[in-house]
Amino acid sequence: MLGYWEILLIFLLVLLIFGGKKIPEVARGLGKGIREFRKAKDEITESFQGSMNDDAPESDAETATAEKKSKNKKKKKKKKDSKKGKTPGKGKKDADGK
Repeated sequence: MLGYWEILLIFLLVLLIFGGKKIPEVARGLGKGIREFRKAKDEITESFQGSMNDDAPESDAETATAEKKSKNKKKKKKKKDSKKGKTPGKGKKDADGK
């Protein structure tokens, strides 16, 4: 562990090397670098955890629920099209323009 005198000596050396006006810029740059590193680390961690969750097998209940939702969407679309008077294939023209 660094003692009081070692920290003071390091601070004085940094002050002599960079000067009083450069120290805030160096500190800002160091802070941005640390922030970007943390952000990248968090993104990689989230990506890894997300891929681990995607690989997990679905339970039967989840699969059944997903299938039910898919069927309901198809039924709603058919009802919506029939209310508008649309039927599949109606209103399409051939290559001849007929």
